[in-house]
Amino acid sequence: MPGTLYLLPTPIGGPSPEAVLPAEVLSTTRSIEHFVVEELRTARRYLSAIGHPRPIAELQLAELNEHTPPTEVEGLLRPLLDGHNVGLMSEAGLPAVADPGALLVAAAHRHGIAVMPLVGPSSLMLTLMASGLNGQRFAFAGYLPAKPDERKRAIRQLEQRSRSEQQTQLFIEAPYRNAKLFDDLVRQCADSTLITIGCDLTLPDGFVRTLSAAQWRKQNAPSINKRNTVFALLAV
Repeated sequence: MPGTLYLLPTPIGGPSPEAVLPAEVLSTTRSIEHFVVEELRTARRYLSAIGHPRPIAELQLAELNEHTPPTEVEGLLRPLLDGHNVGLMSEAGLPAVADPGALLVAAAHRHGIAVMPLVGPSSLMLTLMASGLNGQRFAFAGYLPAKPDERKRAIRQLEQRSRSEQQTQLFIEAPYRNAKLFDDLVRQCADSTLITIGCDLTLPDGFVRTLSAAQWRKQNAPSINKRNTVFALLAV
């Protein structure tokens, strides 16, 4: 019988794993010896931090990230097909959400391998929960374009979709481009459009704040550059 692919959450930032992850998640992670991870060094550091009972050097870790050729994903299923449970871990938060691990999950389903998601922190859902925006109708747009003109056009399109469908739009950016995205948001959106910033959630200095575009323009820009941040808007 094939093993089970466990989707293992990890802390979003600096808190101890015990502060943000259920004991059952940590126990399951400690029971697994085969892992597919986004980055080897940080995965080994995390497994050491949670007190994995096996020497870290003896664990079987394979990498799956944006540099992994799609043709190599099927090969990562080998331990599962041999009967071993495998843990899939992202760099932070939930695996397979805005994360290349989704390719492995899809491959597991193609082979009839059981996939078991475990409970953990999601910056997207935490931001939505605390935003005060529409939590009944929402969409995640992923990363917006890096080129300024394309990014501005994408913002206008998201705002229009939000207005026509009364749907909250969530999206993210590479941390070093957060300030540029925020500046485009407050300049491109209509005065009444609500904009939410969710920054470094689960960390001691994390925050969620919602203001209209007009109100944001009157504020000092939030300190979000090079910090893990989720953006949301709702056109009202």
